[in-house]
Amino acid sequence: MSTATLPQDSPKPAEPPVTGDAGVIAKLLPYLWEYRGRVLLAIAFLVTAKFANLAVPLLMKAIVDGLSAPKAVLAVPFALLAAYGLLRMSSTLFNELRDVVFVKVAQRAMRRVALQVFEHMHSLSLRFHLERQTGGLTRDIERGTRGISTLLNFMVFSVLPTFFEIALVTGFLIVRFDVWFGVITVGALLLYISATFLISERRIHHRRAMNESDSKANTRAIDSLINYETVKYFGNEAFEARRYDENLSRYESAVVTSETSLGLLNTVQAAIIAVTVSLLMWRAADGIVHGALTLGDLVMVNALLIQLYIPLNFLGVLYREIKQSLTDMEKMFRLLAVNREIEDKPGAPALAVAGGSIRFEGVDFAYDARRQILSGVDFEVPAGRTVAVVGASGSGKSTLGRLLFRFYDVQEGRILIDGQDIRDVTQLSVRTAIGIVPQDTVLFNDTIYYNIAYGRPQAKREEVEEAARVAHIFDFIESLPDKWETMVGERGLKLSGGEKQRVSIARTVLKDPPILIFDEATSALDSGTEKAIQAELAEISRNRTTLVIAHRLSTVVDADQILVMDAGRIVERGTFRELIAREGLFAEMWRLQQQEESEEDAVPATGKETS
Repeated sequence: MSTATLPQDSPKPAEPPVTGDAGVIAKLLPYLWEYRGRVLLAIAFLVTAKFANLAVPLLMKAIVDGLSAPKAVLAVPFALLAAYGLLRMSSTLFNELRDVVFVKVAQRAMRRVALQVFEHMHSLSLRFHLERQTGGLTRDIERGTRGISTLLNFMVFSVLPTFFEIALVTGFLIVRFDVWFGVITVGALLLYISATFLISERRIHHRRAMNESDSKANTRAIDSLINYETVKYFGNEAFEARRYDENLSRYESAVVTSETSLGLLNTVQAAIIAVTVSLLMWRAADGIVHGALTLGDLVMVNALLIQLYIPLNFLGVLYREIKQSLTDMEKMFRLLAVNREIEDKPGAPALAVAGGSIRFEGVDFAYDARRQILSGVDFEVPAGRTVAVVGASGSGKSTLGRLLFRFYDVQEGRILIDGQDIRDVTQLSVRTAIGIVPQDTVLFNDTIYYNIAYGRPQAKREEVEEAARVAHIFDFIESLPDKWETMVGERGLKLSGGEKQRVSIARTVLKDPPILIFDEATSALDSGTEKAIQAELAEISRNRTTLVIAHRLSTVVDADQILVMDAGRIVERGTFRELIAREGLFAEMWRLQQQEESEEDAVPATGKETS
């Protein structure tokens, strides 16, 4: 079995949670450092483009002064006009080269972080996944990875170039004209930036509210659609729509407030720019009147200011998007800081499977410290034998399977496979050695072939087909219009319960594990389908170590040993005949189930009992 892995030099997720903008940026830097050559080359293209941009107004001044001179020699303006076009072209060219060089950096960072988060999500315990809200979680990951591209593009392509150009233009105005040009420009920029940041900071609160409402609405929608049948059973379409609309209403309110504050921001920015341009144009015009400046200087100052303030117009948007990107990324990186409840020990070896014997030794376990689930559980499943576990709902039967798969670690005692504590070996090797046919088979929304082949993705087609034959589903698949390419639907809902169980059996057969777990694999099926599938389960479990977790006692009659659980403890154990003869809890459960089945058989389709 293979798993997707990051390159060996991939940054490892830090254990402490990421906090603040600085923490997020620090988290991102290792991904950029890998492509530092491209980053530096992109910055070099950026600087070159800005120098070319600054030269355009200077050339425009020379053209205007050349045309307004008394001699106005035609050759001079033609040469300058040609140079002007070349500079315009070079500015665009270097900007495009910057984009081409940097795009791989941004996309690779997105890819690596997304893969790392995806792998980390799969490494977290079952407890985390039982408590998560899938819709909101997927939105957090989606926004976080998209935020990486947004942050890098805006920082490298917008913020850094804008501030670099501000420094260039301000320095040039002071050197070329007088200090007042610089004072007016710098003063206006400080006022502009301060107003932008203050208003944008208030707007970020509304943007966060928008995202929270969006995530909650998405979670509600996905949860409702996944449970479509339940909604229909209880006629709660209007109830679900109201709950969904509550989040949409909050989102609408946050958007309206955000857009109103955007209008205020744009008005303040426009007012500052208008006053600044007017003051600088007045200084330039006054210089022309007194003969200190030329008409070309006036045109140059105007062109410089236009070049400067066009990107500044988007400063509020940039600030908001960058802050939002940092917030989204922090939320995503916080997922990476979620501790793995179950981790391999450093240097843990793979499980060495001989016969596949299982032993639980004095196992205590609780999902919550306030409610004990298992107490002093002690039993063995010899290699190649079948042991069944029965008991009332909530007695702790299914927890045994989860502990054996090491979805959780025991609080006391230990679980051994062929004499090896499963905490001392790798999780992957343990799970590779075990196959399960669960009560509720959940399939991927893909083809039947994909779902069977999932048991061993590298298997040949002939092996997949043979597994289907063993599970007695081959003929059914061949009878379908699309055969193996038939889509099974979300969670396999296009298939019946029996068909899904046979797909589950087929992929477990394909996996070919030495240890099998049947976790109430037939309890949700009708008696006819149950008998057919029980025969298939008996066939594939032959000569394998098998743990059967059952509700219907008739399915475990042939087990080598039966364990009876009550309130997290094994209260009886023995063969079927031994337990019946003992007249204990198992015998009582058997009588009750036999009585229930007899009553069901006595009720015809009319629903009236026969006399």
